[in-house]
Amino acid sequence: MRCLVTGATGYIGGRLAPRLLAEGHDVRCLARRAGRLRDVPWASAVEIVEGDLSRPESLTGVFDGVDVAYYLVHSLGQAGFEAADRQAATTFATAARAAGVRRIVYLGGPEPAAGDGEVSAHLRSRGEVGRILLASGVPTVVLRAAVIIGSGSASFEMLRYLTERLPVMVTPRWVRNRIQPIAVRDVLRYLVGCATLPPEINRGFDIAGPDVLTFADMMQRYARVAGLHRRLLLPVRPLTPSLSSHWVGLVTPVPNALARPLVESLVHEAIAHEHDIATYLPDPPEGLTGFDRAVELALATIRDAAVETRWSTAAGPDAPAEPLPSDPGWSGGSTYTDIRERTVAAAPQTLWQVIEGVGGEHGWYSFPLAWSVRGWLDRLVGGVGLRRGRRHPYRLRVGEALDFWRVEEIVPGELLRLRAEMRLPGRAWLELRVEHDGDGSVRYRQRAVFLPHGLAGHAYWAAVAPFHALVFGGMARNITANAERMQGGAPC
Repeated sequence: MRCLVTGATGYIGGRLAPRLLAEGHDVRCLARRAGRLRDVPWASAVEIVEGDLSRPESLTGVFDGVDVAYYLVHSLGQAGFEAADRQAATTFATAARAAGVRRIVYLGGPEPAAGDGEVSAHLRSRGEVGRILLASGVPTVVLRAAVIIGSGSASFEMLRYLTERLPVMVTPRWVRNRIQPIAVRDVLRYLVGCATLPPEINRGFDIAGPDVLTFADMMQRYARVAGLHRRLLLPVRPLTPSLSSHWVGLVTPVPNALARPLVESLVHEAIAHEHDIATYLPDPPEGLTGFDRAVELALATIRDAAVETRWSTAAGPDAPAEPLPSDPGWSGGSTYTDIRERTVAAAPQTLWQVIEGVGGEHGWYSFPLAWSVRGWLDRLVGGVGLRRGRRHPYRLRVGEALDFWRVEEIVPGELLRLRAEMRLPGRAWLELRVEHDGDGSVRYRQRAVFLPHGLAGHAYWAAVAPFHALVFGGMARNITANAERMQGGAPC
């Protein structure tokens, strides 16, 4: 079949596309910017088309010849996400019906039980999207999953960091609510299987793993699987979901804008009320993946640096295609730059190895306190902060998050360009280059570019400029020094 995957730059979509290929399907991926999928291992095996579900005119031809269309997009974490999701789902449903698509598959969230209090905006929006697609006139399957356990998922990283960093934790009431988590491998198995369901099926299905737990249970069982001591959880009734989300944003890499809807969803019990999906897609002979096994698999994947996708890959706004800081006249106005260059007594590939390894656990090679403070300040004003880390410790792809940057361009062995996603009164980029001098020597060139917005932008640059010698200058010195040490055989 020909399958259209929306959300292919996201956590689930980026894993679904190669699995559909493995089943022999033709895959077309819809992305707002095709370049975001340029470096994924399966890019050459799929058809990548550009389009935006918020702009119906951009979807001409996208649904042509499609048998199964996967709806895996959402605007969670953005202002007004309910209206944005409603519009996107309506556009998707209309286009699918007009093109004669035979099946829609949607991954949504659990439906809270009747009388379970006011439904969170996150779950309310997921439910509304499901109803729009079911009423589209195209046979639709809505898969309703609660917490997904897998390396790189936002829910798993929230659980992981809370458990690992807090041996003693004050907990709100919602940690006692029942949850039925599901392993990401089982979610993907269901999604792939839905492509071949009978055409008369037009309904939702609950999908879940075999274990019914509370979030407190999940923390204790995670600790056991990870080899940690049992955690001490102290219940505090006044700790509201809003306060809890700030606590999650403080302790974990998940920013407040994303943590809040996730936490608000946990206020409701999230357990499966039926397992009808097994009538059409039977459980595997070994059974569905249990919670402990799902955690073991996720931790092994992280340990082996084999994480396929992370929640942060899709988070954050898409960069505009133009202007780019490499274009001489790109700004159309005032532009501030900080340029550092150093000759390096190391091979180009050694210098590149250090450049591509920046950020995450490796840090930024200068004044760690300054970088940490900048990350904390960004968190305080609602930004992503510095703790998103990186998917792989040594390899980067276009479109990936790297702490509070986004990889905008990468030319292996030559250029790494990062676009800032911290809260700024303007737009900023950081370029790291390997250059060859005419005499055969290797040069490191580092350029920070800032395009101010209004007076606040100019004032911001004036305020931080005195620290650039310490931060950017130290970064250039230490990156080149690390490359020279590696060239000499010393540890980096």
